Amino acid sequence: MSLVNRLRKEFVASRIISLSSIFPLFLIFFMLFGLLFKSKPLLLSHSLVKIVFSSNWAPLKGQFGLWPFIMGTIWVTAIALILVAPVSLLVAIFLSEYARPAVRELARPMIDLLAGLPSVIYGVWGILIIVPFVGRILAPLFGTSSSGYSLLAGGIVLAIMIFPTIVHVIMEVFRAIPQAMREASLSLGATKWETVKHVLLRQGAPGILAAYVLGLSRALGETMAVLMVVGNVVQVPRSLFAGGYPLPALIANNYGEMMSIPLYDSALMLAAAILLVLVLAFNFLARSVLVRVERRLR
Repeated sequence: MSLVNRLRKEFVASRIISLSSIFPLFLIFFMLFGLLFKSKPLLLSHSLVKIVFSSNWAPLKGQFGLWPFIMGTIWVTAIALILVAPVSLLVAIFLSEYARPAVRELARPMIDLLAGLPSVIYGVWGILIIVPFVGRILAPLFGTSSSGYSLLAGGIVLAIMIFPTIVHVIMEVFRAIPQAMREASLSLGATKWETVKHVLLRQGAPGILAAYVLGLSRALGETMAVLMVVGNVVQVPRSLFAGGYPLPALIANNYGEMMSIPLYDSALMLAAAILLVLVLAFNFLARSVLVRVERRLR
């Protein structure tokens, strides 16, 4: 094969790879454009600001305020991250640095199994365990009453769902840190915990943040398990023990139903577009923080 043919094939291959790498970006914008196009009838008859920040949801009256659903999504996701962030990090540290090899090898397939369970199983488990626990134990403990179907129940179930994913990623981050760095720290007289604190957490900070971003992305879009335990009440949340109605639950519960109502389909498409924008915004914010962390570590 001549040099010219080899260079030509190398050029074609590099261009194909370059186009393939930007395909996901075009796909995201194509999805967003499609959702906004389907939302056009609603946007032409209602102000976007009014739709987003209005709390009035009465499709039969032509009112499509999405603020309760947006806040429900943010509340449930925030609760899940607050609950899972410290626990997942500590579990990953234990399994990576303190657990015996036999325990570590036993825990890995269990974590993978939890990550692969269908969300409906988490939802049923949440109804049987988490909802009664929140309604009968936690709510009275805080001096309030609740049916158990609440934002807190949804956040707990969601935290358990994203827990194995975050733990798995953080463990892979710790595994990628050279063993020589641990040995150098210990040889200087540092304790095991000091090595974890000043070596693993410092060097692995970008990867840990990336694990949380991955968990956040899944939490924002999770549907089945959350809608089974969150209560599906159209209201702006004011308490952890109050019911909520996240955007994914709104779309899953209503798409295909009541489509004879004018603009209903457009409202659900706009809700899907807003959910996509939320995911992109949180990922962009996390990415900017990740870049700053990497620069500081350098």
